[in-house]
Amino acid sequence: MASPQENDAVQPTVVCFGETMGMFTPTSTAPLNTATGFTLGTGGAESNVAMHLAELGHRVAWVSKVGTDPIGTKIIDALRGAGVDTRWAGRTAHAPTGLYLKEPDTGSGAHVFYYRTGSAASTLKIADAVDWPLAGARWIHTTGITPALSGTCSALVEHVLDSAAGWGATVSFDINFRPGIWSVEEAAPRLLALARKATVVLVGLDEAAVLWGSVTAADVRALLPDLPYLVVKDSSIDATEFALAADGTETVTVVPARKVDVVEPVGAGDAFAAGYLSSLISGEGSAECLARGHSRAAWALGSREDFRPGLGRRLHADEPHSVDLASVALSSDPALEPRR
Repeated sequence: MASPQENDAVQPTVVCFGETMGMFTPTSTAPLNTATGFTLGTGGAESNVAMHLAELGHRVAWVSKVGTDPIGTKIIDALRGAGVDTRWAGRTAHAPTGLYLKEPDTGSGAHVFYYRTGSAASTLKIADAVDWPLAGARWIHTTGITPALSGTCSALVEHVLDSAAGWGATVSFDINFRPGIWSVEEAAPRLLALARKATVVLVGLDEAAVLWGSVTAADVRALLPDLPYLVVKDSSIDATEFALAADGTETVTVVPARKVDVVEPVGAGDAFAAGYLSSLISGEGSAECLARGHSRAAWALGSREDFRPGLGRRLHADEPHSVDLASVALSSDPALEPRR
């Protein structure tokens, strides 16, 4: 199968949108204030998911905006190199590509420091999405990071969530609360309102506790009772999927997390999301979806990189000989119909 970069006629099955930044990380395990050497990589929740999905064999595009600076070029090159279609990624000379510093765990956990105010991605607006391949995609993925970037970004996310069914696409929304870019008071109601518009929502129990005071996965479900799919991740313990069938029957599936040695947790949630979504898109069962999510998260936990390649791929995941989404996973409305 030709790569998206080799064949402009190839259309993505999955579109991920959100900000990707330049990422500076110390070359040694040292606090930022004493580190003297740094590596420059890239990092962004939605592009991490896109790269994992590409490795799993999906035709996936990443859409956003970066500056015309070298870091913007580095991001585009990195995504292309991972097999992600970047044809619709915009560039602007009027705003810089966002940056963040990642401090390794020196005893109190890993920390990140953002420099994204006024970034190119923060200027995204509804009009930018007009030329994106959203109407031709079966799946759209975004996160709760994007609405925190600006008012126009927040309006864009809501527009996509409201319009997806008309485009024939299903939307997954990873809460991904980032306290470094907005307050709990602002984020809690906004993220809950946006989550209620999605078909698939992923959220960590820890962030649900901060945002909404949820103690258990069932507490989160009580806030989002009508979602066809809700996945609540309880860190290193387990993940719970609530799946609501068209007849109102709910299935609850719990799969324990894998026990691994953690090098760094940053990026593991994105890896889980990609693994879970890949299996869901391909029509696999609940336990298989959660297990694939755990598998990719475990792999990501063994690296300091936001995206760790090399776990392996399911070749041609979007090809007809895989699973026919039209008959297995998509109903005529065309929101995703849960498995029975």
